[in-house]
Amino acid sequence: MTESPAVLLAAVEQVARLAGDIALGYFRSQLVVESKADGSPVTIADRNAEQVAREWIEKRFPADGILGEELGVTRPDAPRRWVLDPIDGTKTFIRGVPLWGTLVGLCEGERVLAGAAYFPAVGEMLAASPGEGCWWNGARCRVSSRATLVEATVLTTDERFANDAGQRDGWLRLARRAAVSRSWGDCYGYLLVSTGRAEVMVDGILSPWDAAALMPIIEEAGGVFTDWKGTRTAFGGSAVATNQGVAAESRLLLETGTTREVHA
Repeated sequence: MTESPAVLLAAVEQVARLAGDIALGYFRSQLVVESKADGSPVTIADRNAEQVAREWIEKRFPADGILGEELGVTRPDAPRRWVLDPIDGTKTFIRGVPLWGTLVGLCEGERVLAGAAYFPAVGEMLAASPGEGCWWNGARCRVSSRATLVEATVLTTDERFANDAGQRDGWLRLARRAAVSRSWGDCYGYLLVSTGRAEVMVDGILSPWDAAALMPIIEEAGGVFTDWKGTRTAFGGSAVATNQGVAAESRLLLETGTTREVHA
């Protein structure tokens, strides 16, 4: 396991593209939608895309572990593991909306070595590795330079925050401050932040397979990625991704229970 960051960057991109193209083959087709134990939907597209990704990894990196949303854990004690979400935004996918993606992260413990987010239905690929930059369809990309929320676009997956009233209150403070607030959610929101088309993306609940790929993408694009508490991690169960200019202001407004006013 001595591959260079450039090799790992190419590998996560290849896996994401392979799995995403499998999922795209099922997009806007007649699919049977099942419900998982947590009530979230799953289809044959999710499972087949993840299976193809796993087969690619098993062939080329047989010592690595794998954690996938649909097919579970392989070699849990391996020092390095691939973290897979074959279709991030399945609810979007099954409704024929193109704003879903395939996420692939490669981790050593909680350190993310490389990440890729592929959006097959809109033809966009993001890939990043620490020190190698963030690449958007083969060109370097950067977060925006906007410095205040009054000129920012802020995003979330579901503005109801049904599981946490404090998070909902924080989001409302943030949304009221911003120039534009939208729920262009799931991984698509992180694509918009990393390419400078939005300034903030937040999720109150996020699984490891949702977040692992996104952390290096945001950071290598020049942004800031933390959990809701402000800890720099992809494994905190939530996420706040911003550009540098509005990072501190955004996190203060999101802080659960705060009543302080922030002046731009």
